[in-house]
Order: sequence, then structure tokens, then C-alpha cells
Amino acid sequence: MDDSDEEFEILFGDTSSSSSDELIGQVIMLNRLQEMQKSQQIRRPLRTSDMSGRQYLLELLTGHPDRLFYTIRMDINTFRSLCRRLVEMEVIEHDRVISVEEAVVMFLWIVTHNQRVRTVAERYQHSGETICRQFGRVLDALCYLGNEDCVGAIDGTHVSAVAPTLKQLAFRGRKVDVTQNVMAACSFNMMFTYVYAGWEGTANDSRVLLDAMRKDDNFPMSPQAPYRGERYHLHRFRARGNHPRGAMELFNYRHSSLRNVIERCFGLLKARFPILKSMPPYLLGKQRRIPIACCAIHNWIRMHSINDEMFKQYSVNARIVEDIEGTENQSNTTTENQQEGDGAGISETPELNFSQAYMAQMESVRDGIAGQMWLSYNNNT
Repeated sequence: MDDSDEEFEILFGDTSSSSSDELIGQVIMLNRLQEMQKSQQIRRPLRTSDMSGRQYLLELLTGHPDRLFYTIRMDINTFRSLCRRLVEMEVIEHDRVISVEEAVVMFLWIVTHNQRVRTVAERYQHSGETICRQFGRVLDALCYLGNEDCVGAIDGTHVSAVAPTLKQLAFRGRKVDVTQNVMAACSFNMMFTYVYAGWEGTANDSRVLLDAMRKDDNFPMSPQAPYRGERYHLHRFRARGNHPRGAMELFNYRHSSLRNVIERCFGLLKARFPILKSMPPYLLGKQRRIPIACCAIHNWIRMHSINDEMFKQYSVNARIVEDIEGTENQSNTTTENQQEGDGAGISETPELNFSQAYMAQMESVRDGIAGQMWLSYNNNT
């Protein structure tokens, strides 16, 4: 008899004469004894802070106004109006334990500081499961906030993403970062008017645009790109006496200004919401909705906070912005080999093969807009 047989005999006795049922019974009894020992261990509560999340929120709302702004990048009046609007839209309601205000402030803390769930759970004294559930509730509610129904500058930007191993190759952008390609339109007032998110980082901007035009009935159809052969870039109009001459130059000037705005909008969006530069490992469906929610918050702040410091910083036309992959772009300059009159912005998509009838229709729309601009410009001057 070897050592292992002796140890087995010590634990369960001589099994040569015992039945298999007795052996099974002894094993079950041993397992039950172990379970009883585990259940008798003292469980210590994890969230034991004297200040609850509701008390901390009350302290933020009644304390110095800068505390709330530094915490969620939003002043108190804008925050309260946002919460009221979400409740009025009936897209979110007060939870039995957590109010809408507390849920919104936890969401904003995550997206404006890229905080992880454990950190927020510790600060607001809730479980990680509760934080994740409230984050999803607010995310869904913010995606219902509508945008202005108007045409603006359309451009794409890369937002950080976390993809499964099998899909990472498709999500890697121009460099090594895993990103999603987000297309958005904005107005002259730095308001996002349309957002289309979820495409992989390797997707071409024109492919994203074509997909939005084909699938989304609410896509803002836009006029053709600027007139070629006419002055386009902003710096060509800045010297004294270099005001636009004629309807085509005025259209190009307005178009170039709008292109400048979309770049600054993207820069401001990523500065206010660092989560767009380093996305946590959420499900892809949730990652797709986060940029849309951030754009909705961006618009709400623009409408309700006139003196917002970050908007003031990004209101300068010549401001240099940096995209998600580290490439710096100056809003009013382009490469030297770019043809005069070329420009991204309102749906310039040379890769798309539109029909001649469609192109003629868009050129007609563009000419009509240019004529109206010139007439209004002459009346004002």
C-alpha cells in the first residue's frame, strides 16, 4: 500500500468493505462542513462612509459654485435645467434610492474626468452594479435630447474605443490606437446638429457619410462643396479691403468659417469629456452612444451657459486643435499642395459616385444659397 492509499484510508476508513453509498455520504458531509465554516465568517460592509452620495451632492449644490464646475464641467443653473428637462421629457425618473440629480452628476463625473466605476462607487457610496445601471439610464436619456434641425459643417473625428480582440484590427485608425469614427455636423454657434457614431476607426469618412445618407431619414442633406477658383480660406479675407466680392466668394467665405467651427467643436468636445480620449471597456453599443450623449451635453451647456469658460477658449478662429491620434490641425490653414478653393466641410466626398441629376440638384441648391447670402450681405452693408 502506498502513501496515498494510507491517507485516503485515514480520511474515509477502509473502503474495501464499505459500500459506495457510504463513501458518497461522507464526501457530501465534508462539503457541507466546509460550507458551514464559510457561512460563519464575518462579512464586513464595504461602503461605510458617513457621507452618502446624496449628502455629497447637496454639498456640491450648496457650496462654492466652482466646486460643481470643476466636478462636472457645468454650472449649477445649467445642471438643474438639464435634470428638469430630462424629467419633463419622461426619459428618466427618480429611482427609489437615487434621484435623477445624483444619477446625472455621477454620469457627468465619469465622462468629464474619465473616472472608473470603483472610484465613483466609493465617492457616492453605492455598489458598482448600481453605478453601471445609473450610467446606462442617464446615457439612454441624454441620447433623446434632440439637435437643431438645420444643415451645418459635416466632418469626422476619431474617438477612443475598446474592441474585442477579434475586432481590434478593424477599429485601429490611421495609427495604432483603437478608435471609432464619429461623423458630426455643427452650426456657426458651435452647436452639434447631427451625430452619427459607431463606425470602426479604419472606415473612410465618405463611407460613413454614405451609410448615414442611406440609412438615416433625418440626415441633413447639404449643398455642394465651395466654388473652385474663388478665394476660400479665412486668412485670404482678413486683410483690409479683402472682403468677399460677389456671391461665390461670399459663399466660400461662409463655408470656410463653418469648416473652422467644426474643428473647434471637436477640440472642445474632447477637452471637456476626456472619456472620448480613453474609453473604458464598455460594451460596443454603450461606447457608440457615449459620443452622442456628450454632444447633447455640449449643446445644452451652449444654450444655457453663456459665460462658459471652455466655450470662450475655443471661440478663437485660429485656435489649434489636436485630434484623438495626436495630429495637430490649425483651423484656418491647409497643406501647400491643396488646390485653391478645395475644402472639407459640407459633405465634400470625392469617393462617392453620385448621379449627375443629384449633383446638378445640389449645385442648384448651392447657387440659391449663395444668391440669398449675397443679397443679405449687400443689404446689411
